[in-house]
Amino acid sequence: MNQKNQRIALITGSTGGIGTALCRKLSEAGYRVVGNFRNEEKAALLQQELDKDGHHIELVHGDVSNFDSVGEMVQTVESTIGPIDILINNAGITRDTSFVKMSKADWDEVLNTNLNSVFNCTRHVIQGMVERRFGRIINISSINAQKGQYGQTNYSTAKAGMHGFTKSLALEVAKYGITVNTISPGYIETEMVMAVPENIRERIIAQIPVGRLGGPTEIAEAVAYLISDTSGFITGSNLAINGGQHMS
Repeated sequence: MNQKNQRIALITGSTGGIGTALCRKLSEAGYRVVGNFRNEEKAALLQQELDKDGHHIELVHGDVSNFDSVGEMVQTVESTIGPIDILINNAGITRDTSFVKMSKADWDEVLNTNLNSVFNCTRHVIQGMVERRFGRIINISSINAQKGQYGQTNYSTAKAGMHGFTKSLALEVAKYGITVNTISPGYIETEMVMAVPENIRERIIAQIPVGRLGGPTEIAEAVAYLISDTSGFITGSNLAINGGQHMS
C-alpha cells in the first residue's frame, strides 16, 4: 500500500500491553499508526522496542482525560501526519477499593481517564470522519463492565458507560459510513494482570473455561477486523473476548 493512501489510526493508551499489541498489529496490517501516551519514559521504551522490530509508529503526547489536551494532540496529528480515520479508545487505569473506602479522587480519576476520554477523543475526530464519510471507532471496555467486580465500582461504571456511548453514537453516524463498536476483553496477559499475586491469578484462571489468560494479540486481531473495509455492516456491537468466563 502506498503510504499516502494509508489510513491513519490513533490508539490511546499505546504503552500498555493491549496498546502495544494494537500498534504492532495495525502496523503490520498496513495502517499508519499513531500511538498516544502520557508517560514519557514508557513511550521511549515502546518506541525503542517497536523500532527494533521494524515497526515505524508515530508517538504523540496527550492527556486523554483533558479535553483541551486532546484537541491539541489531534491538531498535531492531523497537521503533521494526516486525517484520523480510525480511533481506538484503549486508555484505562484502575484505582481498586471497596466502595465504602473509595475516595472522590479514586472515582474521578478512573471516570475521567476511562470514560470521559472516550468523549474527549471521539468529539475531536468525529467531524472529520463525517466529512470524509468514513470512520472506525473501537472502544476497549472490559468483562467487568458486563458482570461487575468487587472493588471496581468506578472501573466497571466507566467501562459499562463506554458501550452505552457506542450504541448511541453508532445510530447517529452510521449513515456517514462510520462504525462504532465495543470490545470487552476478559483477563488478558498484560503487565497489570501479571502483577496480581500468583495465587489470586490461579483462582482467576480456574474460572475461565478455556483454562488460560487471553493474549493481547487476540484482542488486536479482533480490532484489525472491526476497522477493516469488510466490517462495515457491524456497528453498535459489543464483542466479548473472555475465554467463556462470562456469556450474555
